[in-house]
Amino acid sequence: MIDREDMLALTRRMTVKRTSMTRIAGGYMDSDGCIDGTFNIAFLKLSPANREKNLQIAKKVPFAETNQNLQEYKFLQENMQNDSLWKLLMGMRACGLKNDALMETFYEIVGANYKSKGDYAVYVFHDRYDIPVKGTDHERQGESEKMYEYLICAICPVSGDYEPGDPECGFLFPAFMDESAALNYIDIYQADMNHPHIELLEMLGI
Repeated sequence: MIDREDMLALTRRMTVKRTSMTRIAGGYMDSDGCIDGTFNIAFLKLSPANREKNLQIAKKVPFAETNQNLQEYKFLQENMQNDSLWKLLMGMRACGLKNDALMETFYEIVGANYKSKGDYAVYVFHDRYDIPVKGTDHERQGESEKMYEYLICAICPVSGDYEPGDPECGFLFPAFMDESAALNYIDIYQADMNHPHIELLEMLGI
């Protein structure tokens, strides 16, 4: 069960002035799942307008209605072995999205599994959240030594010159639980619960 306050703690920081996003990478895909183009850039190198635009995309995932449009899933142990997608996500997280070979492998996996009626984009964000120390009255007392390092993936339809629409689905990995990273859990976002992208769950081995 996702704690709404945990998600709010993340989204409160997703503003141009407060963000600690380190990097954004993405792949533009055609309707057949083939890669049309990619990008990979330090988040702070974006213009303020593009930071705001991309933060709004990233924010859709943790800001979704918790335990409905955003649901928590546990990886099966057998799906965390060998060449699993879980291991790929752990590698992407560890390198802060800087390994282009890992990113291209991820886009290819999405392209092979995701069902889309048109062109779409796969955006991946990397962030490090310095978890604040709070007293018994829940007031913030300062910075802690605990760091929550995570990825947000948002899959969005695109139109025109790669102009993204609202995310159709995505995920937050690893899940944020008890003020730390729950490495064997993932939070899955579905914009339309009446027509969810089941292939996303199958791809992740959930």
